[in-house]
This record gives sequence, C-alpha cells and structure tokens, in this order.
Amino acid sequence: MRTPLIAGNWKMNTLRAGAVALARAVREGAPADGVEVVLCPPFVHLGAVGEVLRGSRVRLGGQDCHEKPEGAFTGSVSAPMLVDAGATDVIVGHSERRHALGEPDALVGFKTRAALDARLAPIVCVGETIEERKAGSSEAVVLRQLDAALAHVRPAEAPRLSLAYEPVWAIGTGVVATPREIVPMHAALRARLDALWGADRAGAIRILYGGSVNAKNADEILALAGVDGALVGGASLTSEGFLAIVEAARKGGASAASRVSRGEGTR
Repeated sequence: MRTPLIAGNWKMNTLRAGAVALARAVREGAPADGVEVVLCPPFVHLGAVGEVLRGSRVRLGGQDCHEKPEGAFTGSVSAPMLVDAGATDVIVGHSERRHALGEPDALVGFKTRAALDARLAPIVCVGETIEERKAGSSEAVVLRQLDAALAHVRPAEAPRLSLAYEPVWAIGTGVVATPREIVPMHAALRARLDALWGADRAGAIRILYGGSVNAKNADEILALAGVDGALVGGASLTSEGFLAIVEAARKGGASAASRVSRGEGTR
C-alpha cells in the first residue's frame, strides 16, 4: 500500500504573516496518520513556515531547485540550501517552469539528480499541453518527460520519488481532466516505472494528480485507480479547502487499505 501524499504548491502567493498563519492552520488540522502532507511555500518563507511545521507530521518542501549545489547563479536556490532551510521535499519540472521559463526535459533530469544528491524527495511533474492532447500525442509526451527526468536516477533511489501528472491545460484553469483522461495516463506512467525498475521497487513510487484539484472534486479524483494523492495549487491557499483535500485522501487511503485486507487489490 502507498500512503497518499497531498502537496500544497503555494506558487508566488502569500506574504510572511499569511504564510505563517496558513501553515499553522494546516499543522493544527492535518490528521495524525493515513496521509502525508507537504507544504511548498515561496523560497522567502521557507524559514518562517519551517519553524511552524517543526516537530509536526507536515513536511516542508521547495518549489524548485537549481541543478548545481552552489555557484554564480544569481537568483537561484540550490537543493542543499533547501535542506538547510528545513525542507525534505522539492517540486521539479512543474509546467509553469517548463513553459513559462523554457526549462527543457534534460534540465529536469539534472534537477532530479541534484535533489536526490541533497537527500530531498523529488516530486517530478509531467504533463501535456492542450495542443499535444488534441494531436493524440499525450502519452508519448508524458513518457518522454518521465524518461528524461529519471535518466540519472539509480534504481535503489526509486522509492524516494513521487510523480505528479499535471496536464498543462488543467492547471489553474478550473478545467479538470476526466477519469477517462486521468486513469489511462497514470496506468501508462506506472507501466513505464515497472518496466524501468520492476514492480516491487517501482511500486513504492506515488503518482499524484494535479490540475484544478479542489475540495469539491477531491473525493472523486482521489478514488480513481492509480491516483496516490494530489499536487494542489490554488486550493492550497486556504486551510479549509486544503484540509478537505487532505481528508479526502486519508479516507481514500483507508478505503484502499480495507480493499487490500479483503484481497480486492489496490486503487
């Protein structure tokens, strides 16, 4: 069984006081077990949010990292810096960096390697544009991104990874991929992981869905076969909405565990 993971990506939102208040509310409302929770605030709030989360079950994550551990890279943040600030996780390859900042597939692979070298758990994002989906190339695009992201990962490191399938056309648009779009893509990603590293080792890797996930649709999405959690954007900016998604994941994980105990398989 894979414990569900819910990661909140605050993107370029919140000032310090709001970040601290939001982190405190999530810490106080997060369940004691059954789901893992990560908050990824802006870099400037890592220290303040980390202090709030210290000693709790809610982990601290970065929104990105540079592929080098140090150097003359103005404005960048390295994986060791994230660890020094208290982070345990980091998002790499988010579509907003791929498309708005032009980050190529190969760079995502180097960032994944940098995160692992720093003992961070990478949340590797993949996803197609609406043009690629209309052209029928969604699966090819996503698997290409996955292969590049994992190019420098050693098999023994596989369990430290999570993936996030985030169709670009669903991020921040209010449009949510349908089950007929989500389930086959998660299955394709799972099959590729199994082919790379074997089902036993790859089975520990969680595949999250991201793209306009909110309190209203979380129950349906998190109940889908192969969905092990969510990478949440806008809905992570209020504690009520975010904690509702966390609770949906906790309930879904408990239901999956019950099915396994009855010999009915996993989600």
